[in-house]
Amino acid sequence: MTESTADNREESRLGQLRETLPSGARETLVSLEGIGKSYGERVALDGLDLALRRGEVLGLLGPNGAGKSTTLRILSGVLTPSRGHVRIGGIDLQRNPKEAKALLGFLPEQPPLYPELTVDEYLGFCARLRGLTGNAARQAAARAKGRCGLESNGRRLIGNLSKGYQQRVGIAQAILHEPPLVILDEPTSGLDPNQIRDIRDLIAELGRERGVILSTHILPEAQSLCSRVAILHQGRKVFEGTPHAPPAAGQGETLLVELETPPAPEQITEIAGVTACEPLDEGRWRLWLAPAGERARIAQTLTRWGLRELTSERPSLEQVFVRLTSGEGFAR
Repeated sequence: MTESTADNREESRLGQLRETLPSGARETLVSLEGIGKSYGERVALDGLDLALRRGEVLGLLGPNGAGKSTTLRILSGVLTPSRGHVRIGGIDLQRNPKEAKALLGFLPEQPPLYPELTVDEYLGFCARLRGLTGNAARQAAARAKGRCGLESNGRRLIGNLSKGYQQRVGIAQAILHEPPLVILDEPTSGLDPNQIRDIRDLIAELGRERGVILSTHILPEAQSLCSRVAILHQGRKVFEGTPHAPPAAGQGETLLVELETPPAPEQITEIAGVTACEPLDEGRWRLWLAPAGERARIAQTLTRWGLRELTSERPSLEQVFVRLTSGEGFAR
């Protein structure tokens, strides 16, 4: 068998694997069902459910220690969950790891780069790890370099590149084999504003034709790039929805009120249907309501303190994040 024939067969095998996903799987690329991970008595993840469709960018958010990195390591096959199932393109990751992993590309927070190699040498090495050799490997590397703006950097040592270009190389290795799923862990961490803009543009482009899971601490980044976000806290998913004017997770509406004679915070939270209140400026509050909170009845109660204003509000992603992961600035 010639090298060209072997190359073509391997390229064809990867292509067929991407194109012959089980029924319905081309729509739903990733499914996590009841994922748990424990280290002795410490629970890192507790019953996590997530799904991702092609053409979506899912932002994975949460404070340090929330379980984001554990989730990404389980998704990429680096960690085995203590319980639950992970399916990529309908393929069970634990039962058929080789086939499932062929459908994903992963950029960890610390890109797996070799500074002593040139970009071409490194991408050639990564292509061989993916089972590509000869012409297939060279074509895959050329495509990835073109997508990541690395055409003129093939002969440069990775160690001599700026951090922004090193991130591009890291993304290039993740998309080298044209996977339908791309997982990116803090891809803009430590970059300057121009580098961040370039990487965000690349992520947006990837998200138009693939499924992308993006872990980030930068909430404006999640709002600008993601079609959906999931917030993790203490190993649990506490919110999932749109990052643009999200509803108050687990809540009814949020109200902005102004009172002529403001009471103590605990008097407000004692009102049936009010779960928390956040002081703003003098006499103004943000009230978080329970799902069944009755606005008219709550307003009637507030009149005892001279209700001047009552406005329904859609809280920002930052407000929802803080409300669910820290509770700072809220009375309960």
